[in-house]
Amino acid sequence: MHFISTFKKYTQESKPMNSRIIVGGAAGILIAIIAVFTLTGNSIISDVEGGFFSPSSQEQQVLPITVELSNISILEVTDKQATLEIKFKFSNPNFKSVMLQHVKYSIYHNDVKIAIGELGSQPEGFLASPNYYIITNERPVAIGEKLTIANTGNTPEVWSALENNDLNWRISGEAFFNLSSITAGQENILEFSFSKHD
Repeated sequence: MHFISTFKKYTQESKPMNSRIIVGGAAGILIAIIAVFTLTGNSIISDVEGGFFSPSSQEQQVLPITVELSNISILEVTDKQATLEIKFKFSNPNFKSVMLQHVKYSIYHNDVKIAIGELGSQPEGFLASPNYYIITNERPVAIGEKLTIANTGNTPEVWSALENNDLNWRISGEAFFNLSSITAGQENILEFSFSKHD
């Protein structure tokens, strides 16, 4: 009877020790896993391609977004000014959403620059708030604006083309984008160009 009570006492005292060993072992394994991913530059989920245990976004190349010219049209022409409308369509091939920060573009007629436009904005100071567009990988986004061109009288050929709706236009510009996540890397730039004869 004395042996049995001693055995019970030994067993009851050994249980807390076993649970501490299990918890300590689990914590050690977790720390080892975190250390491996930190030192090898891996992340659990890829920003660019879906899946687990993919290379970190710093080593991945962000796939470039695609831009199409949806529309350019002359809405109104008077003796003093002309109003144009331009629309782009942006698509995102990445797994994660993309933040389109801003787009800068120029419109030419026979290599003469007639208008400059900008969509979105990039903050210039610490307190400035950005105006950007989020583009998911499932749904293209149409972005555009209306432009007003003043008639200075210095380019009669351009104004005649506007009045006759015969603008030999060309558009070139840059789109600035990045992955919309905390781990997103440096800013990416996409150059584009469209012309009437494309």
